[in-house]
Formats: sequence, C-alpha cells, structure tokens
Amino acid sequence: MSATFNLGGDLPVHRLGFGAMRLTGEGTWGPPTDRTECVATLRRAVEIGVSLIDTAEAYGPYVSETLIAEALHPYPSGLVIATKGGFDRSGPDQWHINCRPNRLRAALEGSLHRLRLDRIDLYQLHRIDPAVPEDEQFGFLREAQREGKIRHVGLSEASVEQVERARRFFDVVSVQNRYNLVHRQWESVLDFCDREQIAFIPWYPLGAGEILQGGGVRQYARRLVGRASRENALTRIASRHGATRSQIALAWLLQRSAVMLPIPGTSRTRHLEENMAAATIELSAHEIEELR
Repeated sequence: MSATFNLGGDLPVHRLGFGAMRLTGEGTWGPPTDRTECVATLRRAVEIGVSLIDTAEAYGPYVSETLIAEALHPYPSGLVIATKGGFDRSGPDQWHINCRPNRLRAALEGSLHRLRLDRIDLYQLHRIDPAVPEDEQFGFLREAQREGKIRHVGLSEASVEQVERARRFFDVVSVQNRYNLVHRQWESVLDFCDREQIAFIPWYPLGAGEILQGGGVRQYARRLVGRASRENALTRIASRHGATRSQIALAWLLQRSAVMLPIPGTSRTRHLEENMAAATIELSAHEIEELR
C-alpha cells in the first residue's frame, strides 16, 4: 500500500520499510529482552510486504545484523537489507565516530559475514568523520563498490554540500537524516533529494517516542496551527481517521515526498502491524497543511 521507489534506479522497494535498531537491548546495547519476539517481528515484516530493512553494525553492536540473518536467511527475492558502518561503541548510548578506512573495511567485512551476504545492496556511511579527510572515507566506499562488496552507497546525517562532494566518488542513492513531524532541520536536504530522485530515509520517523507521547508535537502543533488554537492538530486528525498519532505521522511522511522511505522500528509484532497500516491512510490537502 505504500507504493514503491526504485532505490539506485534498479532496486524497487516498498516505501514504508523497517528499522532494526530496536532489536537490541536498552541504549542500543546488547541483546534484546525478548529475542523470540524480535525474530517473529522480522519474519512478520517480510510476510506483510516490507522489502527494505535498515540496520547497522553499531546496533548492539552486531546484534541487529545477527538477528536479521537468523530470522530471514536465506533471504526472499526482492528483500533489500541496508546496513551502515562508521561508529565504535563503548557502552549503552555511547557512540564514537570512526571512519578511518581500515576501520570501515573491518566494519564492512563484519557486516557481510553476519548478514551472510556476498554483497550489500545498500551500504551507508553512518556519519562523516570530521577527523578523517572526506576523500579517504569516500575513497574507501568507492573502492569497496568496485570490488563488488557494495551495490549502492548512501550517507547519513549529511548536508547538501557533503552529498555533492561524495557524488564525485560514487552515486549517492540515499540520504538517511533525522526527520519527522517535530524535527525538520534537514528540510533543504529533503528538497534536494526530491529534485535529484535520491531516496530520503528519515531516521526516528516517530521522534523517538515524542510523537506517540505527544509532548514535543503538542508544542510544535500549537506553534504552527495557530496561536488561538490550543488543540493538538495531530490528535484531532488521528481521531478523524480512527487512527493513532504514530500512524498519522507516518502517513504524513509518505505524502510529504515520493522519495521518502520511512523506517519505523519496533521489537513487537503488534506495533509493526500498526505502523504498516499507516500506508492505508490518505490525508487531505488541508490536513497536510495543518501538520506542515
């Protein structure tokens, strides 16, 4: 129901994907509390049509990639697994950028092994390392692509200028930046991706729980919908559609741009099915303007 997008021009994926960061312990560290449910959630995602799963070496670390292979290998035809490298982990909620070429090579080789793949369809630089020359980071990715270990390359948390510089080394087929109803600091990058037909993969598409809980969105809606109104636009629209706040937030992302590929994450089958149902919701032009 979420239509498709041709990733890199040759990989059709359903636009509403699955983010696998939550298949880990607290602080994105260690194994999940309920491994069995995580495996069931991954399998159910594929059953109901998810064809893009986003993960990373750093999730766990290693835990998310290992679970994906355990649950889904051998992979069904048409399933695209995107992973990322560029972070070292030292503990829960601890993230350290490290994009030295030798570290990136170790990350890539590890991901190939854990995912049981000969080539990764979409490999994304988790961050651009300010301590390492960009030419070295981008040069490694170009080399790995030429070696046949990466099919397509993407960037995460990148500006338009950084994407343009990276395009001197390879085609950038995706940009994965933080974006949702509450956080829109990358609006100019989304517009750029729209023009260039580059996939825009918003991470934290539900605002890391803020949208579900309503705190951040209430302040945001009051600021944009009108000073005279104290009503939460998101809650009002959700009630109108008989939907949840998160479903409306995802529906808005899908209608915001045809290059938008939201990847809501969960470790529960019930939440997965709720998120995927957002693809059936059609917002009116007035509702989109209210949220915008």
